[in-house]
Amino acid sequence: MGRSRGGLTTKIHALVDAHGLPIALKLSEGQAHDGKSAQDMLTKLGPGQILLADRAYDSDALRQSLDNQGAWANVKPMPGRVRIPAFSAFLYRYRNLVERFFNKLKHFRAIATRFEKHDANYLALIKLASARIWMRFMSR
Repeated sequence: MGRSRGGLTTKIHALVDAHGLPIALKLSEGQAHDGKSAQDMLTKLGPGQILLADRAYDSDALRQSLDNQGAWANVKPMPGRVRIPAFSAFLYRYRNLVERFFNKLKHFRAIATRFEKHDANYLALIKLASARIWMRFMSR
């Protein structure tokens, strides 16, 4: 867990599939940059898959590593970018699946209030809640 003036802070990184179900989960310190801390999660993307991410993940290095894997990064470019990469606003609309997943996570009180103070326990709670989200989807 990271420490700031406001207290303990944590970011949850999630990689979800086309149904908004979690594939990979990771925690990082609140002050850590999103693009650097999620680099190892993106190795799960394979050929022909598309990463839909917000501006925090906009970097040439990330795009290059995904290109080497055969995946494509549809990341909204930063406003001050000189070389603007290819971007599809139509595909970007589906990024709300990640936001919906985080909304479902917030229904679990222990996660929303960050009840656990140890990162391993907090990640275990997130994974347990994610398993319940998967089970709800599978029982339809």
